[in-house]
Amino acid sequence: MLRQTVSSASRALRSTARLGTQRQAIGFAQSQHTPLTLASRTLVPRARWYSDAVKEETTKEEAKTEETKKEGESEPESPEAALKKQLEEKDAEIRKLKDHYLRSVADFRNLQERTAREMKNARDFAIQKFAKDLVESVDNFDRALGVVPAEKLKPENKAENEDLVNFYDGLKMTENILMSTLKKHGLERFEPTGEVFNPNEHEATFMTPMADKEHNTVFHVQQKGFKLNGRVLRPAQVGVVKNK
Repeated sequence: MLRQTVSSASRALRSTARLGTQRQAIGFAQSQHTPLTLASRTLVPRARWYSDAVKEETTKEEAKTEETKKEGESEPESPEAALKKQLEEKDAEIRKLKDHYLRSVADFRNLQERTAREMKNARDFAIQKFAKDLVESVDNFDRALGVVPAEKLKPENKAENEDLVNFYDGLKMTENILMSTLKKHGLERFEPTGEVFNPNEHEATFMTPMADKEHNTVFHVQQKGFKLNGRVLRPAQVGVVKNK
């Protein structure tokens, strides 16, 4: 009995020792393999692909969000600043309206002056065409009077040429009345004998040297000129001295 008890106890101790050794081996193996597995899992990267457009949109949204936050965080405008801004806007509007007003007034005054000038010209030169046709008749009076010899008009010869003298006087009186009437309407006749040649009023029909007269002066009037309210209606046809 004693031997059996001792043998069974020794067998039990040997089995217990074997179980402890196996458990230690298993624990060591687990401790050796676990870090490698975690490292292998950690070292293997997972690739992810992103579009550039998505990145840009994300960046813009973030920027807008930041701006909105900044605007929200900014201090509210004070009443004085708002009032000053309104005054500046009103001043700018007043300056603009004043400029438009001054321009309108200037345009209206220019229109008034231009209209008055045009009306005056229309009134002064309304008879221009009629006056041009009339000066031919006045020239005929002048030609008729110029035909009569000056000797027969002398006092000592009036008795012999009484009819001619009366005719001449009547014709001369008619011419004077006609010229006085035309002058009332702005039509005047001018004779530039002895004056310096003026191309705006004179028309040189010929030029000749004359030692006893100054250069570029009128010495002969072939046809008298006419003016209508200061404007040359017809230039005088003249002969001019040319000594140079």
